Amino acid sequence: MSELKDIANIDDIKVLVDTFYGRIREDDLLKDIFNNVIQDRWPEHLEKMYRFWQTVLFDEHTYFGAPFVPHATLPVEKNHFDRWVSLFTETVDELFSGEKAERAKWQGNRMAEMFQLKIQYYKNNTSSPLL
Repeated sequence: MSELKDIANIDDIKVLVDTFYGRIREDDLLKDIFNNVIQDRWPEHLEKMYRFWQTVLFDEHTYFGAPFVPHATLPVEKNHFDRWVSLFTETVDELFSGEKAERAKWQGNRMAEMFQLKIQYYKNNTSSPLL
C-alpha cells in the first residue's frame, strides 16, 4: 500500500469534498437533510465547499460568506453532527495524511461543535439568528 500524500492543492480539495459529499448523499441519517435543502443545487454547493476549504487550508481567500447562516434552522441534533464528523474524518483519513489533512479534520470538528451549539442556542431561545 502506498503512503498517502497531504492535501496540497485545489484538485485534492475537490477529491476530498466530492468523496465526502458523495458519502453524505448515501448516508441513512444525513442524506435527507442535505438533499431536502440542497435539492438540485449540488454543483453549486460543491463549488462553494471547494472555495471554503481552499480558504481554510491554504489561506487563498476564494470563499466569502457566513458559513453558519445556511445551517441556522436545519432540523439537526447532536447525532447528526457526530455522524458528519465521523464521515468527514474517515474520508480525510482514507485519502490524505499530513499537516493539511490534520488541519481539515480539526477545522471540521471545530465547525461542527460550534454549529451544534449555536443551533441548540437558537432552538432554546426566542432570539433569531443574525442573518
